[in-house]
Amino acid sequence: MKIELYIAQLLYRYQCVTVPGFGAFLTEIQSAQLRKNTHTFSPPKKMISFNSYLKNNDGLLANHIAQAEKTSYEYAVSAIQFEVFSWKKAVQENGVLTLKNIGEISMNSDMNLVFTPCDTTNYLTSSFGLAPFVSPLVKRAAFEKELELIDSQEDVIVLIPETKKTNPYLKYAAIVVLGLGLTGSACYSIYQNQVATQTLIVEKSVQKQVQNKIQEATFFIKSPIPAVTLSIKDTKMPYHIMAGAFRSEANAEKELQNLTQLGYKAKRIGVNKSGLFPVLYGSYNTLAEAQKAQTEIQKNHNPDAWILIESL
Repeated sequence: MKIELYIAQLLYRYQCVTVPGFGAFLTEIQSAQLRKNTHTFSPPKKMISFNSYLKNNDGLLANHIAQAEKTSYEYAVSAIQFEVFSWKKAVQENGVLTLKNIGEISMNSDMNLVFTPCDTTNYLTSSFGLAPFVSPLVKRAAFEKELELIDSQEDVIVLIPETKKTNPYLKYAAIVVLGLGLTGSACYSIYQNQVATQTLIVEKSVQKQVQNKIQEATFFIKSPIPAVTLSIKDTKMPYHIMAGAFRSEANAEKELQNLTQLGYKAKRIGVNKSGLFPVLYGSYNTLAEAQKAQTEIQKNHNPDAWILIESL
């Protein structure tokens, strides 16, 4: 089974995809880039890195493979283990392992794994359809020289005002017209203030009548509308920590009672495709909450506890 196809599918949706027993592929969003030396613009993308120290099975990859292949979770885990064995053998014999659309993994002189990501695939869904492009350099030097040449050739035109003889009676007429204008402006301002005052009085009267109508409607309603009761359904929590799956329903019920006494919000779910009775430590809204609880459970109670991602 070529599991790199399923790893690539999960990289579009998650920031961390762990391959149990091998390592984890991590993603980080990089903003749009401008390379000045080549005048190239690149859209935002997900940068992929590899951490060989994250090897614990979080159940994400195995559960995805089980759903895609319509098989059991246990079979998916076995398929991953076999593929990891093949990967390690390829690195030791060939010195390099190529994962399609993900990158290459090689071994350096210190016997550590080195990851080189693939640049042809962008796992950021919001950048779908965007590709890098090259914009030619805008040359402004020639245009600025042309402007300087035009400015140097412009003629300077000096305007000399023409002197005319003025009639002294026109000055007095202008003063009279100016005075009439100022008087009319003042009278118009007074008229506007009176209109505004009358409008305010009318608005207050109308507002008082409206308030009386509101109070009457508030306190003298004979047949009030009955109250409406809303019920909110509980949201489903898609992340679950599995305690185990039992062939005997009695054993499943016994494990449920045991976990409940230990303080876990344990519960049972319906019989799975293999005819087993699963028991859960609890359910969570987010993957981060489930991973935090899984770490505590693996440390204090069950090292084999794993996360089931399914809407129950």
